[in-house]
Amino acid sequence: MEKFFLVLLNVSITAGYFVLALLLLRPLLKKAPGYIRCALWGLVGLRLMLPFSLKSALSLIPSRETISPDMLYAARPIIDSGIGSVDRSLNPVISESFAASPVASANPLQLWAYAGSLLWLAGLCAMLLYAALSYARLRRRVAEGVLLEKGVKLCAGIGAPFVLGLFRPCVYLPFGLPEGDMAMVLAHERAHIRRRDHWIKPLGYLLLSVYWFSPLLWLAYALLCRDIEYACATALLNCGMGRRRISACPLAFGEQSVKPRIKNVLSYKKPALWIMIAALSSCAVLAVCFLTDPIEEQQANIIPAASPEEIEALEKLRDAA
Repeated sequence: MEKFFLVLLNVSITAGYFVLALLLLRPLLKKAPGYIRCALWGLVGLRLMLPFSLKSALSLIPSRETISPDMLYAARPIIDSGIGSVDRSLNPVISESFAASPVASANPLQLWAYAGSLLWLAGLCAMLLYAALSYARLRRRVAEGVLLEKGVKLCAGIGAPFVLGLFRPCVYLPFGLPEGDMAMVLAHERAHIRRRDHWIKPLGYLLLSVYWFSPLLWLAYALLCRDIEYACATALLNCGMGRRRISACPLAFGEQSVKPRIKNVLSYKKPALWIMIAALSSCAVLAVCFLTDPIEEQQANIIPAASPEEIEALEKLRDAA
């Protein structure tokens, strides 16, 4: 399990470079359509899910395997981050701290990796348990919902509209929703369903559960949820109260951050053609640069030139023969 944990750790590091690149480019993509930003987060998810990746000279990933499984058994373990200054700073400390002892039955790094893998497994179980419990609790709250029309129910125990369900998604509306707002609310929630957002958010949470130890991926998940809402936003100001319990469930689309989303909608302008082209080009470039691994430099099997002392010794051996 330790080796599997190290594989996940290496994947999270390579995906982290992708997240950092998106954070740097995010201000430049502010005027791009919301679905472009969602698609970029989708590429990050693809990086996390792919069991393999192609190699490319255009890759901007410094190292495919920062922490090699072989270092668990090395006498003096080192990392290979692909960033020289980082390696020079950390490797002396790592080698000294985790150097193998001749009398020990296992390297210190093996023990740390084992403990880390157990901690990772506990965190994964906790994340999945939280999702299951929050889903069951929300299901109980809407169990007595009144059918308004196909795929739409009115509920007394909720304060904001949301979508719940993977294969048979249903829109749940609070009682007392003003008549004039209902059409906009339903249009918004049904847009989520048409875009398959009720699949994307749970998938994002599942990936976050696997890589819960990465702060950058927590930030990526939060921005993904925000971008999904901005891409599908409609004015729902009257439904902005009582939203925290619903949004806490990773399998439900609760309405949250309503005022910023409305502000975004009101200031929305159709992107110019050049912005669309630039945004799509950014997706292509980022995919090539961060979905591929760097080409490792192969050391040529060249016999090094002999030193003068070695040449002299060889000549003496030849003369003696």
